[in-house]
Amino acid sequence: MSKMSRLEMLKSFTEQEPENPFNWYALALEYKELDLDQSIELFSKLLKQFPAYLPTYYQAAEVFADLGKISEANGIYINGIKLAQSQQNNHALRELKNAYQNFQFENDLDD
Repeated sequence: MSKMSRLEMLKSFTEQEPENPFNWYALALEYKELDLDQSIELFSKLLKQFPAYLPTYYQAAEVFADLGKISEANGIYINGIKLAQSQQNNHALRELKNAYQNFQFENDLDD
């Protein structure tokens, strides 16, 4: 399947089911490989409209960090960790904490 047809398919899913956060998440991930600015726009939409959708936080923080938006990425990691704790999702919590530690180290940040 070509990238464009995959992209068009994912866009159509967001049109058919705009209330399903997974559709927006999949589209944001696809754009992560194609257009980081568009990916950030979609991740921002997810964080605003679907704040309880936990998978967003890890990927969104990574994209923001990749674009040098360090304070935004930092806040996304912190909020994702809090959300994972509140949802008692230990797997996501471990992944977010590990990614956050690496992020802090790479950007010379302290707790």
